Amino acid sequence: MAVAIGLAVALSLIAANHAGQIVAAITGAGWGVVLVIALHLPQTAASALGWRPLILDARPSLPRLFRLRFVREAVNALLPVAQVGGDVVRARLLVQTGVPLAASAASCTVDLTLEMASQAAFTLLGVAALFGGPRSQAAEGLAIGGAVAAVLVASGFLAAQRLGLAAHLSRLLVRLGERARWPALAGLQGLGQALERIYADPGRLAASGAAHLTSWLLGVLETGAGLWALGLHPSWREALVVESLGQVVRALGFAIPGALGVQEGGYVLICGLFGIAPAQALALSLIRRVRELALGAPGLMLWQWSELRQARPSVLLGAVKSQEAR
Repeated sequence: MAVAIGLAVALSLIAANHAGQIVAAITGAGWGVVLVIALHLPQTAASALGWRPLILDARPSLPRLFRLRFVREAVNALLPVAQVGGDVVRARLLVQTGVPLAASAASCTVDLTLEMASQAAFTLLGVAALFGGPRSQAAEGLAIGGAVAAVLVASGFLAAQRLGLAAHLSRLLVRLGERARWPALAGLQGLGQALERIYADPGRLAASGAAHLTSWLLGVLETGAGLWALGLHPSWREALVVESLGQVVRALGFAIPGALGVQEGGYVLICGLFGIAPAQALALSLIRRVRELALGAPGLMLWQWSELRQARPSVLLGAVKSQEAR
């Protein structure tokens, strides 16, 4: 239902704002679309670098973590998982590398928290840039609302962990695993202690937060490239405001897969602050959608390949045991 509603909103916006012009703008972007796709990869690498310090008693290679982040983004962008299912998938894949489940889940939880916190800081930076130049009352309201929302979401997620809700949930899942005979859930025992160890190390948190903030800032390049591909000449200020507020709008649409419709409407409002026509704003949003598909499809295939590779030894072992039993 959420997908249908989001798709209806997106199509309505496109139909109401000269669909032909939007298609022409995207096709006219040419190699600029490829540049947008390429510029997203450094963001993923910076996010992987931010995740690495949070993994207790292990140091998976950066290329491996890049692959897991790549899968995480693909799952969140293309599957109906409320933009959090990718974190469950990457935690599972990290366990396959030998990291205990509790440490894996703790690293992903804190990583997501710091990603939210750095996004709040990035949003405030975008708001400061907006207020540093010409603006309208509508711009002020949108910017302040976005900043407040980003701060509240990050603060609430952090408070939930510090109040011990994550540890309590892990205990419930362990008990559920015992009753349902799912031994894998027993690995969550100790999640609370793992979270405490990570939060007790300011160096880990600072390194992770700095890398995530860098990732958000690199997104300004992607937005700037998208606007440039559409024949516009954005300033750094404009690209920063569009990227920072656009990411907040997308985050608030978490309940709809890929924030479908929400992102498109947000881009129309935000780009309108700088006199960018709705057709161009929607073209920019769709270029981002093209990037999600171009990188997401290989990401989903990589996930399935990882699962199959992990399952193959178990299947072979089962076949050997069956043969021996005969």
